[in-house]
Amino acid sequence: MKLSSRSKEYMIPEYSLTGDLLSFLTCNLQYRYQNKGTLPPSMPKQLWFGEFIHGVMEEAFLKWKNENIVFDWNWLNHIRPIEEMIDLRLRARGLYPPLDQFCPYSRKNEDKSKCGDTNHPHKLFASARAEGAINIWGPDLFPLISSTEVLLKGIRDMPNYNKGISRSNYYGINGIIDVLSSLKIDQNLENSNNTILKYLSHNNDFYQRVKSIESEEYEIIIDYKGMKRPALNSNSWKHHSWQILTYAWLRSMQEDSKPIVAGIIFYLNELVPSIEDIISIQKDVLKGETDVEIGKSDCDKIKNWNSDDGDYLFLSNNFKMDRSIRIVNIEDKSISNALNEFDIVVSNIEDSFIKETNGFSIKNSWKAEAEKRTCDACDFRSFCSNEELSLKNMKVP
Repeated sequence: MKLSSRSKEYMIPEYSLTGDLLSFLTCNLQYRYQNKGTLPPSMPKQLWFGEFIHGVMEEAFLKWKNENIVFDWNWLNHIRPIEEMIDLRLRARGLYPPLDQFCPYSRKNEDKSKCGDTNHPHKLFASARAEGAINIWGPDLFPLISSTEVLLKGIRDMPNYNKGISRSNYYGINGIIDVLSSLKIDQNLENSNNTILKYLSHNNDFYQRVKSIESEEYEIIIDYKGMKRPALNSNSWKHHSWQILTYAWLRSMQEDSKPIVAGIIFYLNELVPSIEDIISIQKDVLKGETDVEIGKSDCDKIKNWNSDDGDYLFLSNNFKMDRSIRIVNIEDKSISNALNEFDIVVSNIEDSFIKETNGFSIKNSWKAEAEKRTCDACDFRSFCSNEELSLKNMKVP
């Protein structure tokens, strides 16, 4: 009896919007080492804070929903226990907090050895931002939440498919919406006491979108970012918009979805900016690379501020809130453009993967292209294929 040969394994590559596509756009080579090579960064400040603030916001919402605690929340009594819970979860995954961002003291283990000051716990930057996110946006955001951590999945044709060379003729794409909000058409946004709805009411594109739909309800996608608001002409500004638009496409294919009329991104670092953040904000304002209107008082402060003096710059709460919230308009044309852009990213990842599979070295298969801020914090910069960066790191001071 002749046995038939086993058919060739068929696999549809699966790509995450944040873990794969946005990571690849940050730096191809860093993506290869961290995501495909499973080499975690030794000092994952942004990665840790992103995971931390997402966890804190979700647990804070659940606490508000179940216990109905009135805002303003006390940091030590209401917020710090949530922070300690999230910190333990992240440590179990190998993510440890940067000591200059988060006090490691826990009432359970009384771990004081890693912190110089005995007055525990301290409200360092991560905690101050968590407190700001909860107390500034929580009162208006939490009542709007319909669902949290909504998993999305979809499938698309593999770009530049080449039979015999490409791994598959399709690829999967997935993502998780931080918050999904469902609103009724007849809600009067302009007269609402909700600050977030007031921001929406001032957006003309949003109003036109609402008028054009034939549904009694609509949805808004909300995403948290543990970073400052990107410059208007930066890659991050475009990439975050593509992410929201792709979420909208994925959500629209789910049976229980309603028309999606807008996306909101909260840049939570803007509520308590660091000195480094303020330097970037100053550059954005002076170069006109921001879409946020600025009042005379804040403008004068920013223009006259000198980081070399070592003084912290205190900006108005209204300006910080304006910079913290970004509305992304959802249009069919914009969605199509975002999907095409991510198709190109997938095509580039697949090309790099195939090159490495065919015997090319990692450095010759994956490009090293990133912003200076990314390179400065990268663990792989000492042997990076970026010649200019490598030479710079070889210099002896």
